[in-house]
Amino acid sequence: MITELLDYLNNNLLTAHYCGFDIARPLPSYWSFDRFLKNLDHTILSNLMKTQVLILAEKGIVDTSFIGLDSTPISANTTLNNPKSFSRDKFKKGTIPANDSDCKIGVHSASNQINERKFNFYWGYKNHVLVDCISGLALAELTTTANVADPTVALNIFADTHSFLPLRNALF
Repeated sequence: MITELLDYLNNNLLTAHYCGFDIARPLPSYWSFDRFLKNLDHTILSNLMKTQVLILAEKGIVDTSFIGLDSTPISANTTLNNPKSFSRDKFKKGTIPANDSDCKIGVHSASNQINERKFNFYWGYKNHVLVDCISGLALAELTTTANVADPTVALNIFADTHSFLPLRNALF
């Protein structure tokens, strides 16, 4: 969330400085970040990530001998995600949030314990990340709507990564 980013940067001015902000002046407003994200061409960030991953691979910091794929939920900015919302149709598939008509209903585990069956439903997206398990650094990412499961994007993210960084002998 942008508000969390702003809170973090305001409380960690050294990080804000390293990000290029003049910490002697107030940080940009919520609306400046929002406008920036809406107008940013995602391919710029994708190309930057690929370039950085290739540099790290050349230096031997990351490799593809042991990789993993996981996802994390990204909640949409909608009142339907508010736990205090008492809408009856909150998680019905036909419901479309007013603030974000592109998001979908997703579910994620609320516990990592095998014998606990707790799940949280949410409106939003998923960020699928391919990771070098040895260094812990990301090799590639793909953001989808929340209703898309990891196995359905696995081959796409592997093929996309393999197009710029070979995954021939990788262990999964």
